[in-house]
Amino acid sequence: MPATYEDQQFFIGGRPTDSVSGRRMDVTDPSTGKVLTSVPAGDAADVAGAVAAAREAFDTGPWPRMSGRDRGRVLHRVADLIRERADELVEVESRDVGKPVTLARHVDVETVAQQYEYCSALAQTLDGSVRDTPIPALAYTRREPLGVVGAITPFNFPLILSSTKIAAALAAGNTVVHKPADDTPLSALFMARLLADAGVPDGVLNVVTGTGPEAGDALLRHPGVDKIAFTGSTAVGRRAASVAGEHLKPVTMELGGNGAHLVFADADIEIAVGAVIKAFVFNTGQFCMAGPRLLVAAEIHDTVVGILRHAVPGVPLGDPRDPATVIGPMAGDQHRKKVEEYVALARQEGGQIVTGGERPALGGDLADGFYYAPTVITGLPADSRVVNEEVFGPVLTVQSFADEDEAVALANSTAYGLAAGLHTRDLTRAHRVAGRLDAGIVWVNDWAMLDPAVPFGGVKQSGFGREYGPEALEAYTKVRSVVISLPPTTATGEQS
Repeated sequence: MPATYEDQQFFIGGRPTDSVSGRRMDVTDPSTGKVLTSVPAGDAADVAGAVAAAREAFDTGPWPRMSGRDRGRVLHRVADLIRERADELVEVESRDVGKPVTLARHVDVETVAQQYEYCSALAQTLDGSVRDTPIPALAYTRREPLGVVGAITPFNFPLILSSTKIAAALAAGNTVVHKPADDTPLSALFMARLLADAGVPDGVLNVVTGTGPEAGDALLRHPGVDKIAFTGSTAVGRRAASVAGEHLKPVTMELGGNGAHLVFADADIEIAVGAVIKAFVFNTGQFCMAGPRLLVAAEIHDTVVGILRHAVPGVPLGDPRDPATVIGPMAGDQHRKKVEEYVALARQEGGQIVTGGERPALGGDLADGFYYAPTVITGLPADSRVVNEEVFGPVLTVQSFADEDEAVALANSTAYGLAAGLHTRDLTRAHRVAGRLDAGIVWVNDWAMLDPAVPFGGVKQSGFGREYGPEALEAYTKVRSVVISLPPTTATGEQS
């Protein structure tokens, strides 16, 4: 991708393509607030073209008919190219999302390379099984690709969250139409070309940029799409699942989160506070598996809050191109305004701002960037909207608990169930509490320990289905049963 970011186009059928209407959308660098480039504003006609390309590639192309081993070789080449072109990917993701370059390199880019490596191995595991039955027949099952997968992904981790879907879908032999987030589409277009360079055949991966109401809705409704994989907010996911249900499309939904982070009195305070800060400032709090709700044993509540008061302002915030930066800007001004509204609401609900609660004063090119200081709030009631809703920004609420039962009750009191965590030195408590928390993934004595081999996904209003791990391939395959009659034979060897 050129440094000027000019002439961005769709990627359909193996080549750059402009929109049918010719309309375009601006893409803004959130660190400066300035327009970076533009992309086509896709609509139903563009989606139809992408689905047609994906359908042709699935029905007549080589990809679904390759052996899993051959598909795996191509996906492994994708991983190799990701590492070879890491500098370019880091630059694109940092400019597009405002992600600090150090995190983009060591978390986002490396995670995606590992995803494709892992899925290259998974591609070789799509075997069926022979079933023992009392009927005179040979019965066996086959796992086969579904067809055309529609992938719709959010703005906060565009590179990682698109690859969780695309790598698994391709490993299973499907073809894909990807609609990236309105705000952050650039790495999706970059990766489409990278996959083509790695040997993914034309039409297997297609990317259409555009808004959710136009391009996203068209993808959900298109009759040529066999499955929808969606990551986004619970509100939008609920509507997406409803539309997909009207057309009887299978869906996986990774939706909103509001993770609880429990710190028991016997925890290692230094380790716990470090994890707590990471859990709510990572990616400027724009993380569905963030830990924005801190629940602390009453006897150490004031100690932990005091440490946070002094430690949080010292986390490096600023230019995402500075390797020392940990907290960059939010991905868009509308996302920052939402956080500001929640902080104002917290004050109305009786919360006390321990630190933060405002836009930081930055000069130069960063003055118009979408920055917000990491914010810690205490004193909110249990029924506070700020506690119970997904703020999706660098905001941490702190509540105390008297015992384990109250801690678990508070943790499970919201509508979400994506991630949770706890800190304790008691191994028995760790297992016991982990089993009681309503969350798809639970971390003990750290936060955001993720690996492509470990599945994650939500319960309750955080969605359904799993990404990562061998479980991911189940969402992108169908099972076909084959039963071959084996009539009994006579003594002469003839069938009776």
